[in-house]
Amino acid sequence: MADTQKSIFITGAASGLGREVARYFANVGWFVGLADLNQSGLEETAKLLPPGMYSIHKLDVTDRAQWKTAVSEFAKHTGGRMTVLFNNAGIGSGGPIQDMTDEEIDRMIAVNLTGVISGTRACFELLKDTADSCVLYTSSAAGIYGSAGLSVYSATKFAVRGLAEAHDIEWRDLGIKSRSLMPGFIDTNIIAGVVDPGSNMTGKERLQSAGLEVSPVSVIGPAAWEAIHGNKVHTTVNKTAKQLAFAARWFPERLRRNMVGLVKGMQP
Repeated sequence: MADTQKSIFITGAASGLGREVARYFANVGWFVGLADLNQSGLEETAKLLPPGMYSIHKLDVTDRAQWKTAVSEFAKHTGGRMTVLFNNAGIGSGGPIQDMTDEEIDRMIAVNLTGVISGTRACFELLKDTADSCVLYTSSAAGIYGSAGLSVYSATKFAVRGLAEAHDIEWRDLGIKSRSLMPGFIDTNIIAGVVDPGSNMTGKERLQSAGLEVSPVSVIGPAAWEAIHGNKVHTTVNKTAKQLAFAARWFPERLRRNMVGLVKGMQP
């Protein structure tokens, strides 16, 4: 890796948003660290990237020892630098909180919040030693307003939003930027694989039938680039997220009524 080449370490790189950001940044000349539990998915992502522009790291974000190993291996490729940590890995499941199992709740918090914190801590020294570095967190439109039927997921994304805001202040004198992406519904395997009980509709089709936008995954690369290079702490991605952020700020009671209606309309 050249001394002037920029680098990005991506968790959740085996699919979805992580894969697309990896493709986008590698194609503009960045060295990309691909990290995920899914080895075959990592290899599929790697096939989309130019030769010599990536490293592969099998990583369970809930395991702090694995974080330490992955970051150390990445540093060998980059000369001890990390321009961006894309702290992206996350899982999501829905349903009323009383219907979720303890294991589902614990796992979601471990991956979506504790794993994110562990990643930031593991990468901190590399970021501090790299000029104009940035942590980019994946929050969600569910981190703008509490999402019924996704309450635990929504709570973790509110927490990630809080990390981005706090670290933007904490690290200002260190030269590390802190940013978050807040996407609405993006056409990834998570949405495509959720089938509506009692019908043949996928989750994507169900959302679209309710009048909600499902954006192509290609929107996330430019959004990540904008977030890293811009001055806003939070970058909303797609029309739905932008509208939600606007309504949450200026018309919270109207938004609440609309959300109640949406939940009723989504019920079988």
